[in-house]
Amino acid sequence: MASIGDFDPLNTRVPATKIEVTAYLLIMFLCSLLSTLVVVLYVQAVGTKEWREFGRTEVIDNTRNPDFVRKFVLDFFFEEKQNLRFDVYNVDSRSCNISKYDFLGQTFCTLGEIISSTGGRVEKTLSGIPGKKCGVIIFTAEELSNCRDIATMQLCANKLDKKDFFGKSDPFLVFYRSNEDGTFTICHKTEVIKNTLNPVWQSFTIPVRALCNGDYDRTVKVDVFDWDRDGSHDFIGEFTTSYRELSRGQNQFNVYEVSHVLCFLSPSFYNTIVISLTKRLPGNPSQPTSLHYMSPYQMNSYAMALRAVGEIIQDYDSDKLFPAYGFGAKLPPDGKISHAFPLGGDAENPNCLGIEGVLEAYFQSLRTVQLYGPTNFAPVINKVANCAAEITDGSQYFVLLMITDGVISDMVQTKEAVVNAAALPLSIIIVGVGPAEFDAMEELDGDEVRVSSRGRLAERDIVQFVPFRDYIDRSGNHVLSMARLAKDVLAEIPDQLLSFMKSRGVEPRPSLSSSPLPELHRNI
Repeated sequence: MASIGDFDPLNTRVPATKIEVTAYLLIMFLCSLLSTLVVVLYVQAVGTKEWREFGRTEVIDNTRNPDFVRKFVLDFFFEEKQNLRFDVYNVDSRSCNISKYDFLGQTFCTLGEIISSTGGRVEKTLSGIPGKKCGVIIFTAEELSNCRDIATMQLCANKLDKKDFFGKSDPFLVFYRSNEDGTFTICHKTEVIKNTLNPVWQSFTIPVRALCNGDYDRTVKVDVFDWDRDGSHDFIGEFTTSYRELSRGQNQFNVYEVSHVLCFLSPSFYNTIVISLTKRLPGNPSQPTSLHYMSPYQMNSYAMALRAVGEIIQDYDSDKLFPAYGFGAKLPPDGKISHAFPLGGDAENPNCLGIEGVLEAYFQSLRTVQLYGPTNFAPVINKVANCAAEITDGSQYFVLLMITDGVISDMVQTKEAVVNAAALPLSIIIVGVGPAEFDAMEELDGDEVRVSSRGRLAERDIVQFVPFRDYIDRSGNHVLSMARLAKDVLAEIPDQLLSFMKSRGVEPRPSLSSSPLPELHRNI
């Protein structure tokens, strides 16, 4: 089966080294008229703006609220922004050519946005037709197990209720698997057997992971309907079972009474962003010689690094509020040097709304502070570590993104801060911009040799450093540059998170639909 992983212009993906989440997307559509509907999924290759068709749902006739059986199975990469586009069409032609269909609306989102949402469920408004309300589309996602079993079964019924005034019923079955929040996801429909109360449906095969995601004791609900041409199928009844119970019928019949009913480990991330406002090269931000140059035509390296990483990690943050700090600058009115000041200028509230808010605060600070020095890392690392130390139950995980252009001035204190922070739910991403030598940064990135301080080794490797200059695309494709950067700096976050959870014996727990996901704390 195709996956987003097939479209990889970087040719560097190694799915086996990542946390791979494969998602089923359950899609529902609401429109004002009965339609024959299909949803088409398009994916965007990394580093390009080209949309490529990934797959289509089945076509459902005469409905305003289709519940599609066919799912989209996608390879999930935490460190990449995987853009998705869903187009909805009214199928009024037998052709497979989409241009022959009537366009009903579309929506855009990322795979990370769906996966990180409460209960793995996202609701989006469809747009694309001026002056018309196109409806609502709903996505749900669930990580697939590695179960490769296939189930073959055949069902029959006896003495079903008569629902048609003339003749008998036209029954068919709909199978649903239960979700952790108590809802159900459709996974199979049988054919319709016309004009009978004692139907015998054809045998069918279904992957066990589609039926119960490999959990043999997971509840499976089966609804019985009487088919109507206009799509308003009459409900006959339902029963519940499990795959384990169904499998006992291999050598004997399972009998169910059809009753007529009338009526995840998902820690949130807290991301903090810290930007160095030291003066390493001549010139001020209004001059092209400055690394902080505010060009009207393109982003500087700081802004590109911030957008590249921030646009991905913000998908895992429910409120999209980013504490954003600067360091190494003289602040008005007295010119005092600060190593941790809010970019937005509000000492009581350092939060910025989304990455755009952080960029706005960054550019505003360039107009009000004086770039200076030195480049001290320890104060901001300790500031975020103090926050992480308050919540160590696995409900929240902190990510500190530091963007700097200079050599570390307080290396001894920084190493001690990293060693202390390694025992906390915290990861540190450092992006170096400009031509400086970053040997000290490499020492903090403990891939080869674990960071130590005063004879103590860091409990975990929590630092990932990359020099931005290594990711500049020679052709000038900034989109590809940012995609490469984000991929490498975020690739280690899932393993770092898991290493903390395992070290503290934190077990995954199911999400409750009524409870918000733990928040991912962000520091910029």
